[in-house]
Amino acid sequence: MDGVPRVPEQRVPEPQRAEESVALRFSVLGPVRAWRGSESLPTGSPQQRALLAALLLREGRTATASELIDALWGDESPSQALAAVRTYASRLRKVLDPGVLASESGGYAIRSLADGALDLSVAQELATDAEKARGAGDLCHARDLLRHALSLWDGEPLASVPGPYAETQRARLEEWRLQLLESRLDMDLEQGCHAEAVSELTALTAAHPLRERLRELLMLALYRSGRQAEALAVYADTRRLLAEELGVDPRPGLRDLQQRILQADPGLAEPSAPSAEPAAAAVRPAQLPATVTDFTGRSSFVSELSEVLASASTAEGSVMAVSALAGIGGVGKTTLAVHVAHQARSAFPDGQLYVDLQGAGARSAEPETVLGAFLRALGTADSAIPDSLDERAALYRSVLDGRRVLVLLDNARDAAQVRPLLPGMEGCAALVTSRVRMVDLAGAHLVDLDVMSPEEALQLFTKIVGDERVASEREAALDVVAACGFLPLAIRIAASRLAARRTWTVSVLAAKLADERRRLDELQAGDLAVKATFELGYGQLEPAQARAFRLLGLADGPDISLAAAAAVLDLDIEDTEDLLESLVDTSLVESAAPGRYRYHDLVRLYARACAERDEQPPSERHAAMSRLLDFYLATAARVYAIERPGDRLVDDLEVTEYAGLQFTEGAAALDWLYTEAAPLLACVRQSAETNRLRRAVDLLWAAQDLTESGANSHQYETTALAVRDAAHAADDTHAEGRARTTLTWVLLVSGRIQQAAEEARLAMECAAAAKDPTATSWAANDRGLIALHQRRYEDGKFFFDQAIEGFRAAGNRLCEATALCNLSRAHIGMGSPAKAVEIAQQGLAVHVAVGSTMRLANGYYALGVALTTADRHAEALSQFSEALITFADHRQRLWEGITHFRIAEVHIAAQHPAQAAQHAEQALALGCIGGDRMRGNVLTLLGRALSVLGQVDRAKACWREALNLYEENGAPEADEVRTLITPASAA
Repeated sequence: MDGVPRVPEQRVPEPQRAEESVALRFSVLGPVRAWRGSESLPTGSPQQRALLAALLLREGRTATASELIDALWGDESPSQALAAVRTYASRLRKVLDPGVLASESGGYAIRSLADGALDLSVAQELATDAEKARGAGDLCHARDLLRHALSLWDGEPLASVPGPYAETQRARLEEWRLQLLESRLDMDLEQGCHAEAVSELTALTAAHPLRERLRELLMLALYRSGRQAEALAVYADTRRLLAEELGVDPRPGLRDLQQRILQADPGLAEPSAPSAEPAAAAVRPAQLPATVTDFTGRSSFVSELSEVLASASTAEGSVMAVSALAGIGGVGKTTLAVHVAHQARSAFPDGQLYVDLQGAGARSAEPETVLGAFLRALGTADSAIPDSLDERAALYRSVLDGRRVLVLLDNARDAAQVRPLLPGMEGCAALVTSRVRMVDLAGAHLVDLDVMSPEEALQLFTKIVGDERVASEREAALDVVAACGFLPLAIRIAASRLAARRTWTVSVLAAKLADERRRLDELQAGDLAVKATFELGYGQLEPAQARAFRLLGLADGPDISLAAAAAVLDLDIEDTEDLLESLVDTSLVESAAPGRYRYHDLVRLYARACAERDEQPPSERHAAMSRLLDFYLATAARVYAIERPGDRLVDDLEVTEYAGLQFTEGAAALDWLYTEAAPLLACVRQSAETNRLRRAVDLLWAAQDLTESGANSHQYETTALAVRDAAHAADDTHAEGRARTTLTWVLLVSGRIQQAAEEARLAMECAAAAKDPTATSWAANDRGLIALHQRRYEDGKFFFDQAIEGFRAAGNRLCEATALCNLSRAHIGMGSPAKAVEIAQQGLAVHVAVGSTMRLANGYYALGVALTTADRHAEALSQFSEALITFADHRQRLWEGITHFRIAEVHIAAQHPAQAAQHAEQALALGCIGGDRMRGNVLTLLGRALSVLGQVDRAKACWREALNLYEENGAPEADEVRTLITPASAA
């Protein structure tokens, strides 16, 4: 492959004797070393290693004595050079296996090595395989192969080996390593890993400033990460550097990329996998219902079902093909089946049979009646049709023998109704639609049909309403199909109503569907009605199934876990699972994942309507939701306790009657919290305006890890706002104080300091009025953090001292440790780094003493910040490293990001700009506690590092972005950044 270094005149090694050399291994992609198995072998003096390297790099080719002398000493060989070469060879021969170092024609060669004995050979093979994989389109495998090849480098190739030959080979191997690295990074970008690549490319361009390919990859990675200004600044830096250092312009490829970025060329967008093409359409059969002219989407299902039908119609087909489509009413099962059957008509020239089995109705079709109709359609005389079901089924199969017939059995009740109607002959096929998943229909290919994608739904709506009306109100059209839950029947009804009313706009229809309590009534047109479709399925449920369907529909959230559903129903796990799985089989409930269940939006509305109508007494609805809230609160409190041993908050939460889950380890507890985030927060919002308000607030507090992870911050904030407003409206100062405390922390995490200050002030007032010491102490701690952000360090110390006093009085040692760590920051601001280190050490000691897990990382972090200020850089890096590991283990992405920022600060102080830039890039990729304001800090520091590295234009781009962020947030750091930009601009 191009770029792979090969030594000239290579020869294939002679056949080896495995028992002699299989255990020998050598490395040249780093220090020159040798091993026998796991035993390291002595390779002697630097010149002796140089001789070994020269022979290894020839891969079996003999090197003459004069070649070896030139390799070791060049033009300045000593008078006894030949004797020295012989001495080195003799010593190596004693170390290596017999026959490995061969003397030949006055020279030497390394022979009889096993495959993979030399790291360079392994790297060459991996690189070749990677090129083949890339050519075959397998980028994932190619990237893995290159990563493996690059991992074989252990520092500088031929490290410390003297001589001109080693120097030449060292440069060659390093150049090849960079080529491999560029290839791997190129594939990273092809697979959309641009954000991750920026950090690595920033460090590489700092280390190799004149390497244009790395600059080009960095520009592309920055552009795809939404950082166009920095991408263009990289080009400006490169052009200036090349002019200053070499007196040349950037190569054409780099210039072309700059122009494409300036023009926002769509071709630079992140690559995406091509969509599968829909199966080719076929002609219509004679006996099937007409396919709808506006059939839309479903290409993957069409393709899948067509493939199954094709397996029966081929000459090699030896079995009957049966596909059973299941899904909720209105999802388009019949439409899809009819469409696929029309496409497959030519493959079944002997006929296509169709029947509506009316399985969702009160009186479904009897199999013997259907068989009679099928037999007549196939040419059987009435007098020849027997009376019994078994005889009719046997005659039906006999008539179909040797024929190619497609049978469409629509709207089946269950597998028992379907079995007698299956052809049973090779060459024939059956399509079955049903609301029930026919897991007991032997040999059937089961298909679960879901709602349409948003794109498909909009296409269907547009086909019915017309391009002109939709194009002028696209957003309203999207609202309509979303309100329909992307259910084809609902979309068809809504679109038909709009099409029949020329005076309506799409916005009028969207407004009508926005009212959830009226939505099902609005989705009715002629003999089509979504509610009626659901009513058919609900009417067939057993009493226990119907109760479960009604009560579980009361819970908000995208889905519900099996354990949470058991709490709602007040049943054990086994009985709950049986009920839910039976509802899944009826297609009224979907299985979102193992142990998780969900409703379609319109089905949920119908379930709630059923609960209001049928659930008696009405208090059972409230009791079910109370059990769900208890379940979440009790479980979240245990997660909180595992993550924060010694924190007394769990003793101060509202009492629950329904038990939650137990956990034996922190990882399982965190898995539960992050998996349940959306339904848990939905439960909080749903409970806020009821008599469950205080429990809802405490649940939000116990789940506060969700906001620090960065993944659920927006949902958490929305919930905190709703709870705060509900508490204020209810005039419940206890709940309001706690709600405002949770909201304060959300605002602090996102860097909105002014809003946080107001919330924290009101939180403290409410907590004091309610005589809630827990909320009072936390509000004081938060006000201290706000004071730090506003550079009011004396005020910060006052509030932290107040918080520490409150936590100590409550015996809450973990929170005391947190406040101590924060207090150390105040002493930094007051110019007392030694005092800051001392207090941070006290806080860390308390964390260790109480057995803190996640919050121990905050202790490491606080001490690292204090040590940085005290110019104890090595110690600071050690603390930050510990913090990073712990934050990562506990999935605190934003804390990981800000720790990388602090590490970058240490490297800047220690004058290591390349390392600082790399960690700053990681901070940008992860995000940080502190939101846009902290992002501005990271960009400012990154600019400083880049400026030192000579990338002035890119540094200025970072500073300008930082300045915009500071100005938007009214941050005092804006003045500092202006002083960085102004001199550079003037220059």
